[in-house]
This record gives sequence, structure tokens and C-alpha cells, in this order.
Amino acid sequence: MRQTILITGGTGKFGRAFVQHFVKCDWMVLFTSTCEKRAQELIKELNQPENLIYFVADLIPIDTIPRLAAEIHSEGYRINHLVNNARSLTSLRTNDLGQTDRDDFLNEYLMDVVIPYELAFAFYNTQADELLTITNIGSQYGLVAANPHLYTDYPKQSPIQYGVAKAALNHLTKELAVRMADKQVRVNCIAYGGVEGRVDDAFKARYANLSPTRRMLKDTEVISPLDFLVRENSSAVTGQTLVADGGWTLW
Repeated sequence: MRQTILITGGTGKFGRAFVQHFVKCDWMVLFTSTCEKRAQELIKELNQPENLIYFVADLIPIDTIPRLAAEIHSEGYRINHLVNNARSLTSLRTNDLGQTDRDDFLNEYLMDVVIPYELAFAFYNTQADELLTITNIGSQYGLVAANPHLYTDYPKQSPIQYGVAKAALNHLTKELAVRMADKQVRVNCIAYGGVEGRVDDAFKARYANLSPTRRMLKDTEVISPLDFLVRENSSAVTGQTLVADGGWTLW
């Protein structure tokens, strides 16, 4: 039976990689994006496969998630795998002191913790028998504090709300795994390290000096951890944060 996966933030850096991979696996792939143009461009880039559907949705308003779940169900889809990948760069700001204003702190927590919680239960409460896995996309900074030596303008370049919210996401993963275990829904998180592509050579060099593997992750390395967690081969794995960071958190 063809599996159906919902990936939030499907047009971002990680999201595009996830979408492309599971389309190639011949899964039914649903994804969200805040930008219809980017969603359509992704569909076109992948040659408009029949197993790829997008939903334009800003997940922050309180009524979005119930409406999204209802729309997905009304179109006849039942979600087997949920990937909480959406993020917003607008809340990753600091003031002139490198400190975080309340609104940005709350909005980052909303995006990284509350929205994954609400999405998880939106599908668990309505179709628990079909829901198999939930995977939250986390970060190495949910496990360790940011290293000041990585940045040229610390702490302004490393907003504290990001790591704090990702740490909370790790614990949310454990709580959901326990609460959903009766229905055999597995809930896990992936703590990724830094990935090449958005930084200059100087940043890459500093990162390499601070990592045991002496490099950032490659784009191709973000797929395997997620693919593992949604497969039956990982049926005994739940409530865990799988660390894919090239050894960053080892020291």
C-alpha cells in the first residue's frame, strides 16, 4: 500500500530534499508552504508528479491547523507519516545587545513546539489507526549551547530562542511518544548539524575546526535519518532524538 507523508515547510532547504526523496520513493507526498509561487516551482521542478500535492498555509494563526487537517481529509488523504519541518526566520532576531525580545521568543517557541504539538494531535485525534510516525526536525543546538567561536558577531548571530525551542522540541518528542504509544504511533526527532549551502567559506572553515569530522553536513546527508525513522526497520525506535551532526555534540 502506498504510504502518505505530510511534510510541513516543504519548500525550505530541508523540506525540498525530503519532498524530492519521498516522491522518488513513490509515496503520496503532501507538503505545506507559505508561498504558492515556491510550491508551484517545486512541483514544476519535479516534473509535476501525480503523487505530489501542496497546501498553502501559514501555520501560526490559531485556526490554521484544524482547517488544514480538515482540508486534507476532505480531499481523501489519510496521513501515515507527519514531518514537522516548518520554520520561520522572522523570529530569529536579536536586539542590539544580542538579546531577544519577548515576541520573537514566543513566536519561535510557537513554531518549534506548539505547532508540532497541535499538528500531531490534529491527526492523532482523527485518524490514529492510520498514523504511523511523527518526526520532528530539530537541531544540534537543542542538545548543546551554541559555540561562540563559530561566529564573528556572537551572540547576535546566534539567537538564544532557537536552541531553547529546539531543546523543548526534544522533550515534546518524548512526551508524545509516551502518550501515543497505545495506538502504536512512533514519535522521534532528528538533531541535525550545520548543513552546507547558506554560509561563506570562512564560516565553513570555522565550523570544520570545531567539529570532529572537520566539515559541515552535505545536502545529501539529511535524507537518511528521516528515511530510517519512517520505515518499518525502525519499529522499535520511539521517543528518541537521532543525532546527525557529524560529531558536533561529542565535545
